[in-house]
Amino acid sequence: MMFSELYGAYYNTVAKLIEHAIDGNLTLDLMREIINSNAFSESGWLIEDAIKTERWQLITQDWKTPVTCKPVMPLTELEKSWLKAISLDERVKLFGVDFGFLEGVEPLFTSEDIRIYDQYLDGDNYSDAGYIERFKIILEAVKKGLPLEIVMLNRRGEEILRYVQPKKIEYSPKDDKFRLIARGLRSFETINLQKITSCKIKDGKLRFERRTQKEEPSFVTFELYDERKALERVLLHFAHLKKKTVQTGDNTYLVTIYYDKFDETEILIRILSFGPMIKVTAPDKFVELVKERLIKQLEI
Repeated sequence: MMFSELYGAYYNTVAKLIEHAIDGNLTLDLMREIINSNAFSESGWLIEDAIKTERWQLITQDWKTPVTCKPVMPLTELEKSWLKAISLDERVKLFGVDFGFLEGVEPLFTSEDIRIYDQYLDGDNYSDAGYIERFKIILEAVKKGLPLEIVMLNRRGEEILRYVQPKKIEYSPKDDKFRLIARGLRSFETINLQKITSCKIKDGKLRFERRTQKEEPSFVTFELYDERKALERVLLHFAHLKKKTVQTGDNTYLVTIYYDKFDETEILIRILSFGPMIKVTAPDKFVELVKERLIKQLEI
C-alpha cells in the first residue's frame, strides 16, 4: 500500500497531539479539536480513550509525552516516484503545484504506460499556452469568488460575451475536458473551457435575477442484475455521483443516480456499456433516450 488515507489520517492526528504535548500546551479541549479536524467521526472516542487509558503509551494522563522529538513523516522513495509520475500529467501542471523537490526522481510510470479506452479523442489541449493562461485566470476567480468576463464560442462558432460568477471547475474523464460551473448564464450553467477564447476577472459583484423555481436535479433509475460483479462495477463507475441503492431480491438492486443535465449523453453511454445487466425504468424520457440510442446502433 503506497498511500493510506485511513492510516495516514490517524497517524497525522496523533502526531499533532504529540507535538502539542512536547510543547506543553496539550489539553482535553485542544485534543478533541485536533481529532475532530483531522480524523474521522469514530476517532473521537477511539483516540481519546486510548490516550486516557495510556493504552498507546504515547501521551500520559497529565497530557505529557515520553517522546522527545516531534514526529516527522518523510516521503518514501516509492511515494516520491509516484508523485513524480503525477507531476508529469499535463492536467496537473495547470494548477501550478511546485514539484521542485522531486528533481532527479525517476517517475513510477509515464503516460506511454497507460492506455485509456472508452474516451473521446477531442479532449482539451492542455499544452496550449492560451488555454493554460485562461485556466489560471478562471482558477483564481473560483478560489477568490470573483466574477468573470468571458468571450466564448456558441454552437454556431460565433463569439459571445458573458458575465458569470464562477462556482467551481470540474473534469470529465469521459470527455477529457475541464468545465466551468458558473452562475449568470441564461440557457446553461456549464461551459467547456476549450470554448472560452478569452477571459478576465471583473471588480465588484454581479447581480442575478432570483429564480422563481428551484431546479430539480436530473436522475435515472434502473434495475441492476448483479452478475459478474455488476453492482461493484456500477458503484465504482458512478462513485463521483450522488446515488441511492436498494436491494430488491437475492441478486437484484434498484439504483437511482443523480447527475447534471449537461452530462446526460455521457451518463446514457455509460449505462448502455453494462448491457443486459441494467434495465432503465425511470424517468420515461430517459427510457426513450435508451430506445433511440439502441435503434441507431441497430441501424449502423
